[in-house]
Amino acid sequence: MALALYRKYRPSTFAEVVGQEHVTEPLRTALAAGRINHAYLFSGPRGCGKTSSARIMARSLNCVEGPTPDPCGKCDSCRALAPEGTGSIDVTELDAASHGGVDDARELRDKAFYAPAESRYRVFIIDEAHMVTTQGFNALLKIVEEPPEHLIFIFATTEPDKVLPTIRSRTHHYPFRLIPPRAMRELLERNVAAEGIPVEPAVYPLVIRAGGGSARDTQSVLDQLLAGAGPEGVTYQRALSLLGVTDVALIDDMIDGLATEDSAAVFGTVERLAEAGHDPRRFASDLLDRLRDLVLVRSVPDAAARGLVSAPEDELTRMTAQAERVGLGTLTRYAEIVHNGLLEMRGATAPRLLLELLCARMLLPSASDSEAAMLQRLERLERGGVAASAGAPAPERSYQRPSQRAAEGRPAAPGPAAEPGRPAPEAARLAAESARSAGDATRPAPEPGRPAPEAARLAESARSGPTSPTPESGRPVAAPAGTAPANAASADPGPAATETVVAQGESGGVDAAAIRNVWSALLAAIRKTSRSTEAMLTHATVQSVEGSMVVLSHTAEPLARRLSEPRNADFIAAALHEVLGGTWQVRCVHGGSGGGSARPNGAGPRPQPGPTQREAPQQQPRTFQRPTAPAAPPKPQPVTTEPDIPLPPEPDEDEVELLAEESPLPGGLSPIPAAPAIDHDEAAHRLLAEHLGARPLD
Repeated sequence: MALALYRKYRPSTFAEVVGQEHVTEPLRTALAAGRINHAYLFSGPRGCGKTSSARIMARSLNCVEGPTPDPCGKCDSCRALAPEGTGSIDVTELDAASHGGVDDARELRDKAFYAPAESRYRVFIIDEAHMVTTQGFNALLKIVEEPPEHLIFIFATTEPDKVLPTIRSRTHHYPFRLIPPRAMRELLERNVAAEGIPVEPAVYPLVIRAGGGSARDTQSVLDQLLAGAGPEGVTYQRALSLLGVTDVALIDDMIDGLATEDSAAVFGTVERLAEAGHDPRRFASDLLDRLRDLVLVRSVPDAAARGLVSAPEDELTRMTAQAERVGLGTLTRYAEIVHNGLLEMRGATAPRLLLELLCARMLLPSASDSEAAMLQRLERLERGGVAASAGAPAPERSYQRPSQRAAEGRPAAPGPAAEPGRPAPEAARLAAESARSAGDATRPAPEPGRPAPEAARLAESARSGPTSPTPESGRPVAAPAGTAPANAASADPGPAATETVVAQGESGGVDAAAIRNVWSALLAAIRKTSRSTEAMLTHATVQSVEGSMVVLSHTAEPLARRLSEPRNADFIAAALHEVLGGTWQVRCVHGGSGGGSARPNGAGPRPQPGPTQREAPQQQPRTFQRPTAPAAPPKPQPVTTEPDIPLPPEPDEDEVELLAEESPLPGGLSPIPAAPAIDHDEAAHRLLAEHLGARPLD
């Protein structure tokens, strides 16, 4: 019968103990100095060398040359206490799991008073000391506290807290630990070299992981593989089948599917796992180990060189590529989900179903409002969004630089004259708009008879560099990529010229939702030139954007006509240029229920054109860039379905604001009242009294 590896290669000296240098070095120093205590307590996990170190301690104490840290191995005591020796009469090893009662403790106490037969010390090794009863410890308490000079106690236990505190306080406590993977691999390689059986390098990580840091358990697993090895030795596939470890190819497919958001690959891997007969719990455990390795590889680039990750070279290369494709926050969330899923799988009747639910949870971060899910969604956006990962073509609404659009032969979208390479974030844009709105509210209104500064600036900008429309569609021609238009160079570089990233419409321009998002900034820009136009826009909303044409909708038909007039259309187009840049044309139609000021961010349903809507008379579209010789606007075309309604006289700005705020009609508007009648005699009397000092006769 072959001897087991953990017995065949059991250490015989402290120098041969692997992974416990923090214990063996102090013990060797104490033996060399002759400072021997009467009681020792060795604690730690199973199979880490506690009992072997206790036998080495007894061997070093009773050596002819001892006490010595290095027994000679030639004397009778050393040969008797060797791993394959017959044992010594002066060294008693007691298993407390079966001899932990008070009677066994009394018998041991009676033997303790006899002197050793042929050795220097009488040594009692009590294994599994935590199994000794309280009465047994009480029976040993006095002799452990004051033993004879020839007596030494060595307690070995996996649970030191269960040892009686009065006993533990009278010992020198040495805690053993689990053996690290690097030291364990060196031990296995020495054992395999001594056995002379070839083992593939990829087998060692599987054996070490199965052993769990215990030298005895790991050597037992290796012994099983060596016993079933064929002429080619221990292969990786043979180790996978015997140990029940998940194939690394399944783990790689799962990680690749999660990295690319490929649901078919993820759930297909679960199907292959079930067809191969693997345990879903073991797969989840191995997946958690891989996620742990990926987190370390992503956080510490030289994790393999430092020994933090133990894997073959080809597997390390794959893990490095996987860690680069998946963000650190995403990996951490995956690990948390799998860890919690392992707890739920305990005692579950359908572990495969739970595994599939875990995969669905990892693929759907939007279902959770936690910080980890939000971080995963942000990392997904940084990687390019979910549209590209699902295999769908990128939508036309995505943002493109002017150079890219020029390379594709598409006209540049009207936008701000931004500095190349410095796109402003959305938060900066909103902050600039808020600051501009707050600052414009405190500016005084322009004096009557003097043009507003902003209107004068826009007129000067239009005269300096008008944009010519294309012959086909009448839309403005984009400037070449990398060059700024002339009118943008002459504009005042204020907060309104802040670089803005807006959603692109299907035609390459700004869509209606983008204009609704900047509605408050648009009203603030119109306030600089015409407060009456701003008041009329209070209950208007953006209906649609057709290229450079912005179609507004108003609940009151008279105000819709007024907003379509060239004067008001120019003010709105100039404000659009100030906020969004580009060249715009504006017209307003009569819609249903409005509430434009209540929907600055696009909330609520957008009014759709229907049979109940009545459009204002069609006029020639006007832009903010006026020609040097402005042409007279064409006459309004009458509507054939209903008689034309004459336009009332334009009220002053105060009357429009009062009507917009205190309108009793639905939609917030009321009909504009007629101008009050003027008493000419009373006016004449007032002028004579003010300028000539006259007074009327009674």
